[in-house]
Amino acid sequence: MPGEPPRRPQGVPTSFVAMQQRSLGHTGLKVSRLGLGTMTWGRDTDEHEARDQLIAFAEAGGTLVDTAAGYTDGDSESLIGTLIGDVVARDEIVLATKAGISRRSGERVTNTSRGNLLTALDASLKRLGVDHVDLWQVHIWSDETPLEETLTALDHAVASGRTSYVGISNYTGWQTAQAATWQRAVPGRATLASTQVEYSLLNRGVEREVLPAAHALGLGVLPWSPLGRGVLTGKYRTGTPSDSRGASPVFSGFVGAYLDDRSGRIVEAVARAAEGLGWTPLEVSLVWVRDRPGVTSPIVGARTAAQLRGALDLEDKELPTEIIAALDDVSEPA
Repeated sequence: MPGEPPRRPQGVPTSFVAMQQRSLGHTGLKVSRLGLGTMTWGRDTDEHEARDQLIAFAEAGGTLVDTAAGYTDGDSESLIGTLIGDVVARDEIVLATKAGISRRSGERVTNTSRGNLLTALDASLKRLGVDHVDLWQVHIWSDETPLEETLTALDHAVASGRTSYVGISNYTGWQTAQAATWQRAVPGRATLASTQVEYSLLNRGVEREVLPAAHALGLGVLPWSPLGRGVLTGKYRTGTPSDSRGASPVFSGFVGAYLDDRSGRIVEAVARAAEGLGWTPLEVSLVWVRDRPGVTSPIVGARTAAQLRGALDLEDKELPTEIIAALDDVSEPA
């Protein structure tokens, strides 16, 4: 209830090595070395689990909380809104959200027009119960709206105080370079702070063009699905657990894309490395992506607080160079 002290979830260690705070790209915004993803909040993750996750994350030194207007039809943002001021103070977190994807009609709809983006941002602020977010991101590229129109929404959002920083998500390399260059071309535009893209041992495609573009143009990189949609935890090595996302009608196709032979070889290599180090496969996979050149903060999502806690005590862990080389070799893109 509001006003009550935060309830410590059962099993949370009394202390963590506090996470580093990293600059997001070439900006003054500091974010924690790991971010908290909330894609399942309000559907697979109920209010009690969400509360426990946020408590555990904050106690570990985490600050970056990432959501989107399109997550669970806005219920993710609404749930976060009930926890701000109760579990954590507003100024103790870096609040990030996105706009441009909607599923309210029952099907996925993309709309990156200026009007839609700004309307979505206002709705996000209302659900979150805040007057501004720290980072607002365009969730996806769309060919249906001229890029310059999409980017004017970012300019207006910053100028009006609705957000402090802006970024993009799921842009290709050339799209990233075009958007970032456009924003840097004229003084007064809101320069891009970050790009959020899928990146893991199972999906290293962003290394070809997106990461070089982000580095050249000063964008921080926020990897989503750093655990390969959960496959890199090893939970699918012998089948699909009934309580996993792979068994969910919503996420079965999403997870199933990585249940192939190539992914299986990478998962086995991760498992062998974990066994040799006395770590878990989750820890090996997450530390690998966390420490890749250019990465600022992987976004870690979990259905339960118990799953999340396995990702939080990593601050003092580093992979030996020979294991990094072996994992790089087995996961090298074709």
